[in-house]
Amino acid sequence: MEVPTLNKPPYCVFCEIINGAEPARIRYIDNDIIAIVNKLTWVPVMLLVMPKQHLTQIELWTSGIMERMGTTAVNLGAMYAPNGFRILSNFGYDGLQSQNHGHIHVIGGTYLGHYA
Repeated sequence: MEVPTLNKPPYCVFCEIINGAEPARIRYIDNDIIAIVNKLTWVPVMLLVMPKQHLTQIELWTSGIMERMGTTAVNLGAMYAPNGFRILSNFGYDGLQSQNHGHIHVIGGTYLGHYA
């Protein structure tokens, strides 16, 4: 019988991807950052750029890794959506953040329209 631990972190699909326990289509990886294809497909290009270390969204944006992640996101956007793209970040429930592992979205590959 497995004894539950009180300090076990909650399940994080992004951590599982980083650890190789869940599949993903990787578009970039280095010692600190990974970029994967999002499973959502409402636009042709949907990439997620995230730190390998589990950080909350606020921790991510206030950490030193954000500049490198931004550069990675811009480079991937230019490569996969050369006619234009958006870089987005969602914070909290009202901001539609669905994963607690901090990340940014690169979306494009089609005309994205005006903001609502």
